[in-house]
Amino acid sequence: MTAASAPAWAQAGRDYVYVVGSSTVYPFATVVAERFGRGSPYKTPKIESTGSGGGFKLFCDGIGVDYPDVSNSSRRIKPSELAACDANGVDEIVEVKVGYDGIVFANSLESPEISLTHADIYYALARQVPGEREGELVLNPNRYWSDVNPALPELRIEVLGPPPTSGTRDELVEQAMERGCNTVPWILSLRDTDPDRHASICQTVREDGVFIEAGENDNLIVQKLEANPRALGIFGFSFLDQNMAKVKGAAVEGVEPSFEAIADGSYPVSRPLYFYIKRAHVDVIPGLRAFLRELTSDRAWGEEGYLSERGLIPMPAAERRQVALDVRDLVPMKVAGQ
Repeated sequence: MTAASAPAWAQAGRDYVYVVGSSTVYPFATVVAERFGRGSPYKTPKIESTGSGGGFKLFCDGIGVDYPDVSNSSRRIKPSELAACDANGVDEIVEVKVGYDGIVFANSLESPEISLTHADIYYALARQVPGEREGELVLNPNRYWSDVNPALPELRIEVLGPPPTSGTRDELVEQAMERGCNTVPWILSLRDTDPDRHASICQTVREDGVFIEAGENDNLIVQKLEANPRALGIFGFSFLDQNMAKVKGAAVEGVEPSFEAIADGSYPVSRPLYFYIKRAHVDVIPGLRAFLRELTSDRAWGEEGYLSERGLIPMPAAERRQVALDVRDLVPMKVAGQ
């Protein structure tokens, strides 16, 4: 794109790539940015950890140098977020699936071993749980893990987890809590007859001090787990992988969180990770296209790539090749109904 054909907003100038989004994806985005800054003529991209939801809010606010070029996320962008983007002229978005991660439940190395089911997670964290009669709900009375399941330790439930702006929080309630909630037949039946009530019952986290919102800094959760062996923390597998000398992961449905278990799909609480790019910013913001090439190179996201060393679970080679081609050609994501 020549200076004459560049959009008017480009004249204001920004000579670096600007990325916002997930705290889970932040370490991966940061290492790509650092490698890119050292190995290219462009400036090192600016990476901000805002949470997935917070990142999409900034990303969708508009086109131009005042707005991020890229938003990364530990969940897929929601239809409501796409609508907000479209309303502000952000109408051609390239979706880049970069790999997989697991949501882990971790505690201090000094803590007892713990193995959780989806039902355990629901009965520990949900605001309301079934009462004695069918159709009855009560405020969650469980204060100890042994209240949830007699096989669990007699430890007070203290869970440090992500805030509502976090993609990890979205995946926690949809993948872990909802699956546990659906083990109750009358609640499962609501999924078809009253989906709004079903979602409210299954996905609303308790607010009585048992679940503690610990912000978007997952490293801070690791530090708090070291200081408090009674607590359990929730974050992405990569943070467990990088802190094995400090914390350990709980098994979920009998499967330990590991690179191999997430890669083969046997670990039940895993999710894909994404980058979203404004097509209008490519070839206008210096270095953005080259940054995307680095992100989708085998040296970055391949099975032996430096992101794998940081805990990212690679996609199969054929899928990586297809995503890389779509990124090269800036293929906009398909939106339902269009």
